[in-house]
Amino acid sequence: MSKIRIINYSKTIKKKSILKSINYTFESGNIYGLFGRNGSGKTMILRAIAGLIYPNEGHIEIDDKVLHKDIDFPPEIGVIIENTELLPQYSGYKNLKILANINKKVSDEEILTTLQQVGLSPYINLKVKEYSLGMKQRLSIAQAIFEKPRILLLDEPTNALDEESITSVRNLLLELKNQGCTILIASHNKEDLNILSDKIVKIVDGAIE
Repeated sequence: MSKIRIINYSKTIKKKSILKSINYTFESGNIYGLFGRNGSGKTMILRAIAGLIYPNEGHIEIDDKVLHKDIDFPPEIGVIIENTELLPQYSGYKNLKILANINKKVSDEEILTTLQQVGLSPYINLKVKEYSLGMKQRLSIAQAIFEKPRILLLDEPTNALDEESITSVRNLLLELKNQGCTILIASHNKEDLNILSDKIVKIVDGAIE
């Protein structure tokens, strides 16, 4: 369970104000939908929480620890932001196995279970370069959730998915929420957000309305 506090956070890139004096608290065990037009700042908020950008003003606290001061990155985090790095020469299973070897927290059986949850069980030995766009998206989701993160940041997670896969992903996210995960979903798909979100946070021109 993780609590995220954004405090007076502003970010400027090339003299353009990207995020403007953002203050918000994300509580554990909730799904938050970040809604806004393309370029509104949704993805930049996810990047800020993930520790991928530095603020010009303000800061972010993860469980009362200041990001970029007390910690470099949020612990136990799963992320899909823009294009997830997948190794095309390896199978989906091998991609997750390589990642699992870093933290050594997840068993081979748990990897297989996650692939089953996202509907990739029939393709565990198929190389990623032979995947469809929807299969790559499902593997990205598996990559984000397979270590059972306490924080999950998802940018347009249902892109390229068919209706059956969308339903499966929604059920997975609701299950993770019930386990206490703090989940942020950035999307312009209001149906996704209405179904999943406990709270919808509207982003306009880099600010929370």
